Amino acid sequence: MRDRHLAKMPRGGTTTARYEEDPDNAWNCCSWCEYLLIVILSTILLVGVLVLTLFWVMFYRDGFAWSESPKQQFNLHPILMIAGFVTLSGFSILIYRLCRCVKHIYVKLIHMFFHAIAIPCIALGFLSVFDSHEALQKVNFYSLHSWLGFVTMGMFVLQFVIGFFSFLVMLCCENKTYSCRSAMVPIHASLGLANFWLAIATSVTGLIEKERETVAETNVSAENKLIEHYITSAIGITLIFIGIIVTFAVRRSNAPASAKVYVTERI
Repeated sequence: MRDRHLAKMPRGGTTTARYEEDPDNAWNCCSWCEYLLIVILSTILLVGVLVLTLFWVMFYRDGFAWSESPKQQFNLHPILMIAGFVTLSGFSILIYRLCRCVKHIYVKLIHMFFHAIAIPCIALGFLSVFDSHEALQKVNFYSLHSWLGFVTMGMFVLQFVIGFFSFLVMLCCENKTYSCRSAMVPIHASLGLANFWLAIATSVTGLIEKERETVAETNVSAENKLIEHYITSAIGITLIFIGIIVTFAVRRSNAPASAKVYVTERI
């Protein structure tokens, strides 16, 4: 049997062994290179997709406004939704999975903070498109994009509430709630990743829907339509790559979260 350094921790009056160091998960040079590549590439993609969307809206969709200009008010929708559902949520997931340089309770708080600041972005993004459609007398909740968005928002709120109470509030009774929190970890993680992919699918269908509307616009030149086509296609491809790299980072067996196999540090 392999020699491992064991420590004891109380769990409801009993002791449970944990691994302070796991030689099987020891990192070599390739592991660190992979880790740095994931961090750098994901940061570039998460920030880049938001910058690219801003560029598209500012230079080809006439910028932003509120109720005084319903068409420009709509432009807030893609920016805020991608900021909340993709950029902020993506960073939140990656920080929780990859960050092990501080105490885990601080990682939890950072994870929650990123999701918390995503909420006003999502709420304002929803209000902007709803008000814009009402002012332009367009039907709300009729397309695949709108229904996917409705499901994504509902799952996001549910995940936030469950995560807040299960992994922060329940820490007040840490030993008594250990089993419940242990059971919730895989459920919360799986639903969180599913919600992230739903957000990406919703964004891509929204880009397709918007491009169809742009084709029918008579006040936009053919050259601008072609440029917008390339920009929205680039945004869509970037979103897919973000989904792939975040999934890879979350499911990778030798990620930092697996380097210490102490279950309560992950709860």
